[in-house]
Amino acid sequence: MIRVLLADDMKLFRAALRNLLEQQPDFEVVAEVFCGDLIVPTALDLRPDVAVIDIEMPGQDGLTAAVALREQLPGCATLILTAFGSPANLRRALTSQAGGFLSKDVSPQALADAIRQVVAGIQVVDPQVAAAALKLPPNPLTPREIDVLRLSASGSPAQQIGAELFISTATVRNYLSSIVAKLHARTQVDAIRIAVDAGWI
Repeated sequence: MIRVLLADDMKLFRAALRNLLEQQPDFEVVAEVFCGDLIVPTALDLRPDVAVIDIEMPGQDGLTAAVALREQLPGCATLILTAFGSPANLRRALTSQAGGFLSKDVSPQALADAIRQVVAGIQVVDPQVAAAALKLPPNPLTPREIDVLRLSASGSPAQQIGAELFISTATVRNYLSSIVAKLHARTQVDAIRIAVDAGWI
């Protein structure tokens, strides 16, 4: 039997998913959690073979929890199942070494097959999300521009960014202007959105 932990903040979706999986002869759902903070403690207690994890949950997000789970219980595979199937989230999932990444509109049989594959050590990626990620242009920003934009996205003013990166406030503003131009953005806020959606920051 494949022992499954389900992590999703929507009770109705968890119940439907549990019902779907338990119709498979080789699956047993051993736990359901609604909060990202509960994923690792529950998995350490029950030792499932696989955790099926949503990204957006209260507390710790699913991708952060997947990293912690891999470090603390490497025998438990992880499959990200999300409505937020963006290329940026796919990149984060692959960086976290998740065993799989699927969108929630996947067919029941494809989900069951994917769970079996990740438990067997085979990485599974939603083909539509992968195709969208491949269509993204290469990141035009330099490492320093990425640092500046990341700090700006966190709400730091130009003076604070300059102090943290040991550059002048004027240089920070020059970097931000260059970033907006490179990303063909309308504003600095638009540049941040573009970079986040692409997974560059």
